[in-house]
Amino acid sequence: MSLAAAAPAQEGWLARISTALFLRPRLALLLLLLPPLLWLGIVYMGSLLALLAQSLFSVDDFSGLVVYQPTLKTYAELFTPANIAIILRTVVMAASVTLGCAIIGFPLAYYMARFAGVRTKAVFYLAVMLPLWSNYLVRVYSWKLILAKEGVVTWLFNLAGLGDFLDRILDLPVIGGPSLSASYIGMWIVFMYIWLPYMILPVEAALERVPRSFIEASADLGARPRLTFQHVILPLAVPGVAAGSIFTFSLTLGDYIIPNLIGNSRPFVGMVVYAYQGTAGTIPLAAAFTMVPILVMALYLAAAKRLGAFDAL
Repeated sequence: MSLAAAAPAQEGWLARISTALFLRPRLALLLLLLPPLLWLGIVYMGSLLALLAQSLFSVDDFSGLVVYQPTLKTYAELFTPANIAIILRTVVMAASVTLGCAIIGFPLAYYMARFAGVRTKAVFYLAVMLPLWSNYLVRVYSWKLILAKEGVVTWLFNLAGLGDFLDRILDLPVIGGPSLSASYIGMWIVFMYIWLPYMILPVEAALERVPRSFIEASADLGARPRLTFQHVILPLAVPGVAAGSIFTFSLTLGDYIIPNLIGNSRPFVGMVVYAYQGTAGTIPLAAAFTMVPILVMALYLAAAKRLGAFDAL
């Protein structure tokens, strides 16, 4: 009898709460948004504010201890030639990876959206997503072996009689090196492989939303396929490219594992942050360096928003 009496009482209690939330939709919305807002406000924004606070401190040159007094001395250290070179190197690599992913990913996304059948599209989706199912470090180490001097890429070039051509590429200043695995070319290839799915999927989604009636209308007005692509399809696909570029640019900008394993010894921003907050123990300078990608991404997101990137996410 006690259980039978408790059930209607519980239903009445739940019904009262449901009615109260129904009559107060703003309260219901607040309760739904409160957990993610607390997570975003405390964990994410709190950590960013902590980094900002740390970046305003400095390190005593004599004792090596952190001086907890607000100063811009640490930010002034970012403008030394060595640190500016690190920032420019990272931004240029991020931009080149983004451009490469757009050039390679767009044709594949276009074929998936416009020409592939249901089964073929499923196969393409599987092929694009399959690399993401394996461990990140495993993929990077695999590419390190593939691009090594004794790796399969060098072997294929030699087999095709193009060994001298590969050597001439590796002799190029700045981007070359003793092997592909110890050059910026190899680093660019690995970055492209790792982040390419993040470009293909938003672009394919944007192309899927292009109305076929627009393409048919362009053809009815006498436009050739090239002009239809240039003036109809490409402008409507720009938000998808911008959305994909947010992922490829930001992920490259903050990565420190690939530059540690692939390429030469010249550091990137992620490597410097890891070194300064670790063995070097220069926490304020590490925090100041972390502000650089945040500022760059803020400017990049502002530009991407103007291109409609957030509509394609």
